[in-house]
Amino acid sequence: MQGLVSIIIPTYNSAKFIADTIQSVKNQTYSIWEIILVDDASTDDTILICQSFSKTDSRIKCFELSVNSGTGTARNFGLTKAFGDFIAFLDSDDLWKPFKLQKQIDFMNQNNLSMTFSFYECIDENGISLNKMICAPQKLTFRKLIFCNYIGNLTGIYNVNLFGKIPIPDYRKRQDWMMWLSILQMIKIAHPVPESLAYYRIRSRSISASKVNLLKHNFAVYRFYLNKNIVNSIGCMSIFLFTQIIVKRFYVVKLKNKSSCLHH
Repeated sequence: MQGLVSIIIPTYNSAKFIADTIQSVKNQTYSIWEIILVDDASTDDTILICQSFSKTDSRIKCFELSVNSGTGTARNFGLTKAFGDFIAFLDSDDLWKPFKLQKQIDFMNQNNLSMTFSFYECIDENGISLNKMICAPQKLTFRKLIFCNYIGNLTGIYNVNLFGKIPIPDYRKRQDWMMWLSILQMIKIAHPVPESLAYYRIRSRSISASKVNLLKHNFAVYRFYLNKNIVNSIGCMSIFLFTQIIVKRFYVVKLKNKSSCLHH
């Protein structure tokens, strides 16, 4: 099945990166797509750059929120404007490899899958490779996803004709994880394309300073989104920490040894 892919890109003060992000979609070998750019009240030139692309390519649609409301709100707004058979997400500083969409659509068709995702590589703020690829289990269950978000949001695609448009939970953080959890509750097992199809940009402001906040947001997912009591939420956090420290390292692979992630 070939169908229109709606790519939702929320933006906020992304003038330094957004042109490269958009161009990585324009470079796709699969051409049946639309970009839904939703600017979350940027104060730099992000919206002007987005508009310059929309003026020259009718597949690119640009919208602007009047008040900064967070990534989840921007993504939900983008969903209301999407007409695709598939929904995909891309953040405004990340990049796709040119064959990303074609490989995923083919993979979904060949394996009769309603959603999929892929491995991805890490780059630094200047786009330089960090020689690291993030892999995932070949059979990702809901239980595994509870204790580690193996789905890089920049790689996920789901079939709208089967799921409808799945709303993003109204949280400032971890909404993408919650959305994929809701899908895994329905399909039970997800399978990744077993190769890197995208580049995730690690920016200096997002590294160590957010570690404690990340734990707080994860606890909120267990306590309020998954409706677990305090004791169970603490237990989930313990398993989450174990997974991050011990288990996940088996899915972080040096690029010179790519094949080692395929058998886990």
